[in-house]
Amino acid sequence: MSLSPRAAGAARVAGTSVAAVVLSVAASHTALACSIGDFTATALCDAHDNGVIRVTDKDASGTPAKISLYLQLSMPGGERWSDTQTIQHPTAEGTSVDLNPQGWYPGVSYRVHVQAGDQVDADITPLVVIPDVTCGAAASASASVSAEPSTSSTPSPASSTTPSATPTSSPSSTESSSPVPAASSAPSPAGGGTHLADTGASNGTTAFAGTAAALVVAGGGIAITLRRRTTTRASR
Repeated sequence: MSLSPRAAGAARVAGTSVAAVVLSVAASHTALACSIGDFTATALCDAHDNGVIRVTDKDASGTPAKISLYLQLSMPGGERWSDTQTIQHPTAEGTSVDLNPQGWYPGVSYRVHVQAGDQVDADITPLVVIPDVTCGAAASASASVSAEPSTSSTPSPASSTTPSATPTSSPSSTESSSPVPAASSAPSPAGGGTHLADTGASNGTTAFAGTAAALVVAGGGIAITLRRRTTTRASR
């Protein structure tokens, strides 16, 4: 049965409308589909001043995503798992999650892998490289580690000067406390002479004084006798 021209035109219009709706639905589904381009990863310091790798998912479809972090080792193809987190309800505005790296050292690289349903199973590119930025917690740990060997291996100025000061002061204190023989005030043995500092009268001094007095008296007597003889001779 053939269709009239009017019916054929109406059928063409209806088919075109259906095709447009199908294409529109397919386009909207494609726009909402999760892809690796919805994910970004950045190394930064969080609100608690800890070094983290923050992954942000801007997925309008809301597909849950599993995020895994791997530390890249120096050997070719070597890596080590560090942390895994899940973004349960991503939004078009962006939902973030923080992953904890095993080491926060400038230049260290991490690989971030994403699994989102059956739509995404890929790595975020490029690799995340830790910048030359030290977060507070890492800085405190580094300072304590660097200070420990310096205090245990390097002698302090006070300890280095103590051994030399001790022997120097010890002999001087010994010399000052020991008696000096030359300064002794005890009388010397017999025949050893008389000390100039002695001012008291001894037995020897008394004897000398008596002898001198006797000599004075004798001298006076001799002078009187000689004068009398001279006077007697003159009178004759």
